[in-house]
Amino acid sequence: MARLQDKYKKEIIPALKAEFKYKNIMQVPKLEKIVLNFSGADALVDPKVLDAAQKELATITGQRPIITKARKSIAGFKLREGQKLGTAVTLRRERMYEFLDRLITMALPRVRDFRGLSPKAFDGRGNYTLGLKEQIVFPEINFDKVEKTRGMNITIVTTAKTDDEGRALLRNLGLPFRQ
Repeated sequence: MARLQDKYKKEIIPALKAEFKYKNIMQVPKLEKIVLNFSGADALVDPKVLDAAQKELATITGQRPIITKARKSIAGFKLREGQKLGTAVTLRRERMYEFLDRLITMALPRVRDFRGLSPKAFDGRGNYTLGLKEQIVFPEINFDKVEKTRGMNITIVTTAKTDDEGRALLRNLGLPFRQ
């Protein structure tokens, strides 16, 4: 069992149950999945960019990413339906907890000028999205083999009903929010 998952079961469930006065432990919010997403305009020009991004996402997560495609054509962006745009990975269960642990303990402290995550990036339903400007903050990525630094979006999906519940869950898991 992952270290963070063990902490959730032993410490966080009782703390959240007391804080929000839940009657049943099934009401306590939990992590559902983590979605990592890379998409960029340079992928439209050069399809090799997607291959490199796919390899890097696979290295970071330990899971093979899928290629995302455009749903509809937009002439202003020179975009056609079905055109390859980016890559995405959905992590669940053990891999999700292991990735979140690595993100909190290794990757976020390596971000330049890091002062904490914004506590306002919740979507109204307890889910949190953060953006990274460089993939090289992950220790799995070899800096010498990176052609170009790319950003990515990381969405943490929870079963929380409100932002306050989601914020409490993620704060207890160890996400460093700004004060």
